[in-house]
Amino acid sequence: MGPKAIDAGRHPNIELLTYSEVEEVSGYIGNFTVTIRKKARYVDLDLCNSCGDCADVCPQTAPDEYQMGLSTRKAIYIPFPQAVPCNYILDMDTCLGNNPIACGKCADVCEKEAIDFDDADELVTREVGAIIVAIGLDVYDPTEMDEYGYTRFDNVITSMEFERLICAGGPTMGHFVRPSDQERPKRIGFIQCVGSRNPSIGRPYCSNICCMNTVKDTLLLADHYPDTENFVFYQDIRAFGKSFEDMFQRSKEAGTRYIRGLPGDIEEDPETRTLTVTVENTTSGKLERHELDMVVLSVGVIPAADRDKIAGLLTLSKTSDGFYMESHPKLKPVDAPTRGVYFAGFCESPKDIKDSVCQAGAASSRAGALLNAGEIKIEAITSVIDPEACSMCGICASVGPYGAINWHKKEVATVVEAACAGCGACGAACTFGAITMRHFTDDQLIGQVRAVLAEKPEDKVFVFACNWCSYAGGDMAGISRIKYPSTNRVVRTMCSARVSDEMVLEAFRCGAPVVLVSGCHYADCHYIDANRQTVKRMQKLWNKLEKAGVRPERLQLEWISAAEGQKFAKVMGQMEEKRQLVTADEIAHAREALKPKKKRVAKKKPAQAKEARA
Repeated sequence: MGPKAIDAGRHPNIELLTYSEVEEVSGYIGNFTVTIRKKARYVDLDLCNSCGDCADVCPQTAPDEYQMGLSTRKAIYIPFPQAVPCNYILDMDTCLGNNPIACGKCADVCEKEAIDFDDADELVTREVGAIIVAIGLDVYDPTEMDEYGYTRFDNVITSMEFERLICAGGPTMGHFVRPSDQERPKRIGFIQCVGSRNPSIGRPYCSNICCMNTVKDTLLLADHYPDTENFVFYQDIRAFGKSFEDMFQRSKEAGTRYIRGLPGDIEEDPETRTLTVTVENTTSGKLERHELDMVVLSVGVIPAADRDKIAGLLTLSKTSDGFYMESHPKLKPVDAPTRGVYFAGFCESPKDIKDSVCQAGAASSRAGALLNAGEIKIEAITSVIDPEACSMCGICASVGPYGAINWHKKEVATVVEAACAGCGACGAACTFGAITMRHFTDDQLIGQVRAVLAEKPEDKVFVFACNWCSYAGGDMAGISRIKYPSTNRVVRTMCSARVSDEMVLEAFRCGAPVVLVSGCHYADCHYIDANRQTVKRMQKLWNKLEKAGVRPERLQLEWISAAEGQKFAKVMGQMEEKRQLVTADEIAHAREALKPKKKRVAKKKPAQAKEARA
């Protein structure tokens, strides 16, 4: 990676802003404005020549993050070898201080006078057309799983610490020793799935890279230290990539013992510091005890700690495991739901280097195609605001998941069509009829409701289904030839958030025994978080039905994904059962109790009022 980073730093069309954070992102596809905080380095990059004299005289030390805390660094340091730019940075939290200057030795010995204690953070802005999110990952901290003794036994280390110990550029300069006594371990155990595939700690997913990382480590040990005995305790070895199975077999041939079962207990001999691992071998069905010199915890990976901040800046949605959700898992695997934003690497899902490079190439290609296009085409399903009907309340701007509606107090709202995705949440929220959703207008959808229920409504289950998930789930049920009752009548909307109060009430007024509103799973909405508005609207409708004397259970809300044809059929069966329980008297009562009230009309502006009087 070093040469690649150097090439990027020297490329005339690439600007590297290291030691910086994104503070704010505004705008839309092709027209983003990004505000970036360049943190104070207290070292002038143009003057520093990385001679190292400052670090030699610095009296302050701190754990070296790059070496996983197994060695120390000075307060002024280069973050890691081959860093770009390869200049020193002053850690003011470790330094004795600059207000007042308590030490200043680094500045005294710097012949280039590169040390600047008066340096401060700087905010810069950049105009960009596309954004690629590649914030990486964090490594699971195993301290909460203390059954493996990570906090109690020195010779229980993580796979990341193992990498630093065996690396030639590590804290021991490549001499592989165990932390307790600096002796080379002869018997080493690797415990898999630490922090992965464990729902009890909120990590039910597979981290993808851990199995093959351990296989690689065992081959590395067999190559450098042939007399080492290696034991791998695992649930399943997932060697699914190209040549992975070959590596796995080579590891076995090199003498590594793979024991199917995770240890239940680890004990340490206080004198020899030897570790005794107790494990049930599920292959043989026997309880085994193994004496080891070192235990390596193959820790999983977790989403980056700042993912929520980035999600807020770019209006991104997340899956249930905390990773960012793509626009479509098959058709748009690198596109974010927000147009002009793309994913690369681990932020989208656990993947190895090869897959990350592939995704990065795809993301850069998508961004390049966008920038070269000059103009973009959008679907004709965006919202249109009637300025004459707009009451300037601003509700539409607050419910739109993409920030596509601009509104300021006492001003008519406007739509940025390039940013609008057509979910319809704003149209359903507007009580003044000021917003028209192209091709999914209120009149069109209510017209479908009336047409469907024009004849024998008591024999029908009325269903609102979102285009991306529940409607596609119905298609999946049909393609899979799954049987379900034929009484359902489905009206398609782009999102469940498009279903307004009036559409549901009109269905009951037309004699629908039961009504179902269905959409994407709560955490997996195609329109980021638009279905949150669905939930709020449904809760209000349930309360309204109850006050009107209509059983709230006649209105149902279900989350059905595009792949859940079986669930779609099951829900249709449940709705049919509910339909059969609704009496003719209940239908008649709902028709009468839910009669529409007079429509709200926005107050006319003063200028409009004068024209009306004239």
